[in-house]
Amino acid sequence: MIYKDLNDRQSEALYYNDGPLLILAGAGSGKTKVVTNKIAYLIEEKNIFPSEILAITFTNKAAKEMKSRVAKILNADIRQMWIGTFHSICLRILRMSKENSLKTQNFSIYDRNDQVTVIKDCLKELNISKELYKFSSVIAKISEVKNEFIKPEEFIRINESDYYLKNIGHIYELYEKKIQENNAYDFDDLIIKTVELLENNEHLRDFYKRKFNYIFVDEYQDTNKAQYRFIKLICKENPKLTVVGDNDQSIYKWRGADITNILNFERDFKGAEVILLEQNYRSTSDILKVANSLIKNNKNRRDKNLWTKREGSEKVKYRLFGHSTEEEIGVITKIEHLHYKGYSYEDMAILYRTNAQSRGFEETLVREGIPYKIVGGLRFYDRKEIKDIVAYLTLILNSGDDVALRRVINEPKRGIGATTVAKIMEAAEENEMSMYEIISDEEILKSLNLRAESKISNFVEIIETLKEIETKATLTELMNQVIDRTGYIEELKRENTVESRTRIDNIKELVSTAYDYEKREPLAKLEDFLSNISLISDADEVTDEENAVKLMTVHSSKGLEFKIVFLVGMEENLFPSARSIEEDEDVEEERRLCYVAVTRAEDLLYISSASARTLYGRTTPSLESRFIKEMEDEIERIEEKSETREHGHTVKIRDFTQYSQKKVEKPINKVQNKEKEELKIGDKVFHKLWKEGMVVSKTPKGEDYEIVIAFENKGLKRLMLSVAPIKLVK
Repeated sequence: MIYKDLNDRQSEALYYNDGPLLILAGAGSGKTKVVTNKIAYLIEEKNIFPSEILAITFTNKAAKEMKSRVAKILNADIRQMWIGTFHSICLRILRMSKENSLKTQNFSIYDRNDQVTVIKDCLKELNISKELYKFSSVIAKISEVKNEFIKPEEFIRINESDYYLKNIGHIYELYEKKIQENNAYDFDDLIIKTVELLENNEHLRDFYKRKFNYIFVDEYQDTNKAQYRFIKLICKENPKLTVVGDNDQSIYKWRGADITNILNFERDFKGAEVILLEQNYRSTSDILKVANSLIKNNKNRRDKNLWTKREGSEKVKYRLFGHSTEEEIGVITKIEHLHYKGYSYEDMAILYRTNAQSRGFEETLVREGIPYKIVGGLRFYDRKEIKDIVAYLTLILNSGDDVALRRVINEPKRGIGATTVAKIMEAAEENEMSMYEIISDEEILKSLNLRAESKISNFVEIIETLKEIETKATLTELMNQVIDRTGYIEELKRENTVESRTRIDNIKELVSTAYDYEKREPLAKLEDFLSNISLISDADEVTDEENAVKLMTVHSSKGLEFKIVFLVGMEENLFPSARSIEEDEDVEEERRLCYVAVTRAEDLLYISSASARTLYGRTTPSLESRFIKEMEDEIERIEEKSETREHGHTVKIRDFTQYSQKKVEKPINKVQNKEKEELKIGDKVFHKLWKEGMVVSKTPKGEDYEIVIAFENKGLKRLMLSVAPIKLVK
């Protein structure tokens, strides 16, 4: 009765029970439904005890959902069943065994902060520079090496002739010694030490082989070497092992995922059955045609072809814009058009390859008063590195800003600790001076008797030099000088992690912000630029609602679906990324990532790129992504059209559609209509997000006005009149 909604392939997967099974499940093919029904079928129809079943997922959320679905189908208590992530299952095994490597069940689990503390102690003890060996890069390297099952002594031997890596080996060796002395495991250890425990303890290995008669593994394409070894160890001969995955959605190589685990499943588990789930229940046929034509260009894959009974209302549209700014405006214009037609904002998502790309879309959404939410990350101006650089700019403009000074006095790290900062704050309070006045007064600074005195003097020298540069440099030049003289990017380069490279991209995008602002406002000063940023950030605060356009990287979109998807920035060196184009294997991973993006769309998919893009303060020509060529036969290209309006003016149509009622880009530094221009203090207005308010201030700013509005629920808000999404209430 409970299995009647399954299609033929899903039913075949549910009833197969003769040995290892790989369910090769395409995007949107209902894999979770199959797995949960199969578990329920085993318990209800085959009378298997829940305690005999092990189900492994990749996230706690997925584990919770699986447990909930099975319990709902059966309407029964399944608490005896083991459902969890690799880490939680392995932790349970280690806790239950007195024979683990620490010989205790009361061990600690070290998170990243604990790891940093231990690494810090190791560097100090080994007299190794923390400037050269950044905590994050050392932790990342140790994690990578551990997951390859390479011991410290072996790593040192392999890298005997490499000074840097040899030192990493010594840090790794001491790190392992210290966490063992503290009766602790880090997150990598939870799986690795479980594997070692089972490999070295035949009795325990046999116990789990007998216990788990049925094993399920979700997202098998994302398993790494340690996870693969764990599965092999707990499987008996001809195991009732069901793994579910899609080699076309393997996108975590940078985290250690090994696609060969799923590609070689039949070799690893003799007699394995493979069942393909190709019927898609999410997307239209037009979207799937694009996905199929793209992914078939990968050589290292198991062939499958997604299909659906859902016919689409229109083909996937592709638009090549002249510039990245036009792309941002075109996408947001289309969002407004779709919203007007009846779609909710929450139905729409903008997907991009890198976090740095969000900035232009965020600013355009704010200007148009459209609510948005960043998924899996922070809004552009909330990111730490952006706040740090903006704080430097603030300090250059206003050295009396103690909040800005406290933020950057030790960013990047220059040996000015919390105790020193506390003494400076105390002196500032006693002398009724700003903190900057204290540290820039040599006499007062000497009297504080601080160990970091010379470092503080160097910091003051940097700020004074930047103040001088600010008087004659352009905004872009000043921004580059701040980055260069503070050593901010150099510090991130030394970390050399995925996170640090993302932060560098974000900082370079901030330089592009300054460049774009200068183009719009040639006479603008630093104070105008900072005001513009604070206005955008202020508007951001109110858009944390559910009915909002979602913005995210393609990696963050995995597992999600949206009625309408905008896939932006489809250019060479961006998507595929510049770091991937040297190796075929890496290009294939980028293609899989693009496939994931395409298959997030349910009803409509719009793809775009730009002929030129402003990156890092420079406008450079861009080449269309090779992936566009691969989709060519299944997409509809939208060419730029011009039309003549009244008074003989010719305007470009920048939207994705070819309709005539298009929104024209308006200069953002001019007041856009007479009603707004005549707005006066005391007038009541209606804002798209903040509802009703009253104008309490109106100040000329070049060809625009800065207005302050008092909103009943949101308090005072500053806005530039030309871009404020407000209407006069009469």
